[in-house]
Amino acid sequence: MVYFILIIGLFILLLGGKFLVDGASSVALKFGLSPGLIGLTVVAFGTSAPELLVSINAAIKGTSDIAIGNVVGSNIANISLVLGISAILYPIILPKSVLKLDYIIALVATALFYLLSLNLEISRTEGIILTVLLVAVNLYIYQKLKGADQNEEISDQKPKSGILSVGFLILGIIGLYFGSDMFVDSAVEISRVFGVSERVIGVTVIAIGTSLPELTTSVIAAINKKTDIAIGNILGSNMMNIFGIIGITAIVQPIPVSEQFLKSDYIWMIGLTLLLFPILKSKLKIARIEGGILLIAYLIYLITIL
Repeated sequence: MVYFILIIGLFILLLGGKFLVDGASSVALKFGLSPGLIGLTVVAFGTSAPELLVSINAAIKGTSDIAIGNVVGSNIANISLVLGISAILYPIILPKSVLKLDYIIALVATALFYLLSLNLEISRTEGIILTVLLVAVNLYIYQKLKGADQNEEISDQKPKSGILSVGFLILGIIGLYFGSDMFVDSAVEISRVFGVSERVIGVTVIAIGTSLPELTTSVIAAINKKTDIAIGNILGSNMMNIFGIIGITAIVQPIPVSEQFLKSDYIWMIGLTLLLFPILKSKLKIARIEGGILLIAYLIYLITIL
């Protein structure tokens, strides 16, 4: 029964995120916001909403290992599992701006996350710092991309009626709340039944589950040969996970960080982020063989923690 609740919780969580994105995008279009701004704010926040609600829910319930594991595991999975699968499906061609902007921001966010965790807690003050950085980075990126022709799919959409838009927003919020509650509770129960730590559940089941939107987006982008979307989606998601999810969660409830994360999972997260640099710099392309290497790295990570 608990597995059924886990799956249903995840389904409601992801569906809630989709409703939130659809409703918020429609409202934004009605107010005449530019497609670029909608993409950087509404859609980016909406696709990260499942991770955010799971981390906040876990932190409030005192299961901080799930709150941290959700983000660390998601970032590890994004770089190795998601990019690996995407590159195997179709080699990822990179725009030059990735190394100069996206990758640097993701690397700085990862390093800062590690440094803030060394005292074994992400405090409210540190949460505020991370959230301010999230706003600053998004404003900077928006200014850099202002006037560019982006997010055509969103710009071509016609806004829904006001009642329907608000209805989608409400359904999204309700779905995220109840979905995250079911998902976290069932995951904790499974970890207790099998004697697996909440940390391991957080960096595997929870992280992969909440990363499904990124995995789906990147795989579809790779199949359609729009590989710049795949890499941008991953690096942007990793930045959002740290600045946004950890930042906002810590403001709601300071997050204790266990030493086991620092000794193992953080090292993998930093190592894979650094490994990405020579791969990205090599001909500005992630070839199939490099995608295979990333995927193997993820399997090795799983073996070391299970």
